[in-house]
Amino acid sequence: MQRSKTIPATHTAIDTSHRPAVTGSASITDLTNRLSEYLSPSDLKLVREAYRFSDEMHLGQVRKSGEPYISHPIAVAEICAEWKLDVQAIMAALLHDVMEDQDVKKEELIERFGAPVAALVDGLSKLEKIEFQSHIEAQAENFRKMLLAMARDVRVILVKLADRLHNMRTLGVMSAEKQRRISRETMEVYVPIAHRLGLNNIYRELQDLAFAHIYPMRYRTLAKAVKAARGNRREVVNKIMEAVKSSLSAAGLGAEVYGREKTLYGIYRKMHDKRLSFSQVLDVYGFRVVVDSFPSSYFALGTLHALYKPMPGKFKDYIAIPKSNGYQSLHTTLIGPYGTPVEFQIRTQDMHRVAESGVAAHWLYKNEDNSLTDLQQRTHAWLQSLLDIQKQTGDSAEFLEHVKIDLFPDSVYVFTPKSKIIALPRGATALDFAYNIHTDIGDQAIATRINNDPVPLRTELKNGDIIEIITSPNSHPTPNWLTYVRTGKARSAIRHYLRTISLNESTELGKQLLAQALVAVHLNPELPASLVDKLLNESSAKTLEELHTDIGIGKRMAALVARHILDLVEDDSPSIPFQEFEGEKSSKPEPVMIYGSEGVSVQLAPCCLPIPGDGIIGQLKRDQGLVVHADYCENAKRMQVREPDRWIDVNWGDDLNRRFDCRITAMVSNERGALARIAAEIGESDANISHVSIEDGLANDLTNIHFTIQIEDRTHLARLMRNVKHLNGVKKIWRVHG
Repeated sequence: MQRSKTIPATHTAIDTSHRPAVTGSASITDLTNRLSEYLSPSDLKLVREAYRFSDEMHLGQVRKSGEPYISHPIAVAEICAEWKLDVQAIMAALLHDVMEDQDVKKEELIERFGAPVAALVDGLSKLEKIEFQSHIEAQAENFRKMLLAMARDVRVILVKLADRLHNMRTLGVMSAEKQRRISRETMEVYVPIAHRLGLNNIYRELQDLAFAHIYPMRYRTLAKAVKAARGNRREVVNKIMEAVKSSLSAAGLGAEVYGREKTLYGIYRKMHDKRLSFSQVLDVYGFRVVVDSFPSSYFALGTLHALYKPMPGKFKDYIAIPKSNGYQSLHTTLIGPYGTPVEFQIRTQDMHRVAESGVAAHWLYKNEDNSLTDLQQRTHAWLQSLLDIQKQTGDSAEFLEHVKIDLFPDSVYVFTPKSKIIALPRGATALDFAYNIHTDIGDQAIATRINNDPVPLRTELKNGDIIEIITSPNSHPTPNWLTYVRTGKARSAIRHYLRTISLNESTELGKQLLAQALVAVHLNPELPASLVDKLLNESSAKTLEELHTDIGIGKRMAALVARHILDLVEDDSPSIPFQEFEGEKSSKPEPVMIYGSEGVSVQLAPCCLPIPGDGIIGQLKRDQGLVVHADYCENAKRMQVREPDRWIDVNWGDDLNRRFDCRITAMVSNERGALARIAAEIGESDANISHVSIEDGLANDLTNIHFTIQIEDRTHLARLMRNVKHLNGVKKIWRVHG
């Protein structure tokens, strides 16, 4: 919020010609005139009461621009009025800062204006002054509160976006550093939320405003270049416009046709991401065609394709398959006059309204599900997923991380076996799809079929894929799943499982790792109660068991905790009866023993798949516990350079009563029965085959057959490979290390 009684002498000059002017006089008249178009006289009376209370609370308070502070709540309410939000939302917009700034209690708002308005204002207010470890943690907690309030009532985020939009429009009076910080926050959180809710007008304006403050020089340079280029483009634009209107009219179609301006940030991103010059981006012309009915959309498409030749692969039907935020249009790119590409968006009036205002076009009340529109149901499902993520997430920063993942706009559209369309972020895997259907299906997934072909769960999905998930009650999430899921819901569900179901395993591992680290600094692993109390007072852990668990899942470093304990002993040695080890002790700790039966707290790295007999080394990964690599693994060597403190010595234990995955490849003559002979020999050698793939097309009529097998140790593997090598047709066999 922009509150001050002083005005900075200088601030960054930014072109604001495209933004609404901010007047110095704050008046309720313009707002009530606008509201009278759709609110009843009794509702307007309530709005005036909210205004009078807000005005009284903010009396004497001014913004950094020197305006009375009440001008800000009025401006926010006016933006909400453009969306025709109801009386409760307008009142909340006028009151949105009274709890935070003037210490008005929620109970007082309930008494004056009712519980629904008070709940909206509470959701919009930042948390009371709590001591946070950092500004980032405080911001994350504020976003978490706001997003959860939004999940209960979407009006919270609509008012919040209006609040942020007005603050961004008037950000120029802030210091340059504050402009950049607020603009980055806007770009990272509020812009994607606006896009996710289909509020495209706000989405585009917030992007341009944030761009102007983060990169003011680039913004001004582009603005100047675009202004100069408009004159050069006018002739081509007019020629295309006349031809399109004439063709549609001749076909008997009533349609509105107008040019579509690219935003400055859109031009900048296209130049940056696709390495294009300014002239290359401006060489593409954009038009929008708005028709009066659904069939007319496709009729107009055919008319345009008859006028100009379509570019192959440049047609998208977002009417048949809408975007996740409800957006619907036909997109096509044609070769226009002079060989220039021309992009067209074709839609109906209703689609146009949703495309510009999204969920605010018919925003979500607390209705029964069967009375919700398709867009409202999709929005409701996404908001509900926020509540699901919250239930499974440990802290605010992690919650915000999960939500940000789901806010990225690029989507891929896939189908269930019953032809239901599911929208997932681009890059999502079959496992993400499983968790999207239901958490239990994700937790129990063992395999998947995509378009009837069996593929691994980590397979990335493509538009139009038909996904079938195969489950087993004996299947459970592993830490490795976190390396390839893409959605926040999947990530939070997996982490929740690893924290709760595998708690005992992680706690035991953490206890072992801390004991090892204490021995390394010559301290007794048995901590006296007085030292434990002192340690817990200085950490966020509530119990020693919780501290052990954090170490076991990689959230804390055992070596750093041990060093902290040593500091406590040295600082307070007279009052803590704590004995150091006597005699000379090696500073090198004993290695952690690996038996392969530790559960999900210890996993064998999939990049190298170590087996007993291999030299091994352990990596402590956050939320994944201990990951064991072979000591020759190239991935491990690279990661050791980046994070040397996260690596510990590990050894194989005795009496390993289990099988371990191992990859081998056999080069064979491409002849009938080769695979069957090798598979039979592997079985005869007392090993299991868990996966097979064949690589054709080698020289001299040879084929590589790749196996993942389950064996006991290196001795067992060597015996198996000798047996397979002696088979007819096998030219070569080797273990795959990477």
